[in-house]
Amino acid sequence: MNFRITPHSGGAPPQDAIERLWERLGPRQEDTSFSLTGAEIRATWGEGEASSARDERAEVGRAQVLEIIESVCERTPDLRSDWYAVSFVP
Repeated sequence: MNFRITPHSGGAPPQDAIERLWERLGPRQEDTSFSLTGAEIRATWGEGEASSARDERAEVGRAQVLEIIESVCERTPDLRSDWYAVSFVP
């Protein structure tokens, strides 16, 4: 399943928030791979599922990606997890 990490409009992120996070994420964390694509980070989590389970799996995957971001931000003083939004990419 694919997700998009973008700056969260409500968190007042700095201009380089995505680049800062990317420096700490790297290409892989746990069961999730990441790639920097322009002004966003793409995350790939798990494997594709049948359409009947897609909504539930998308929410589980989104929560996992958010958890990774929160963990990285907790260990990095110049990052705040509320700077980032995660959305499912169908």
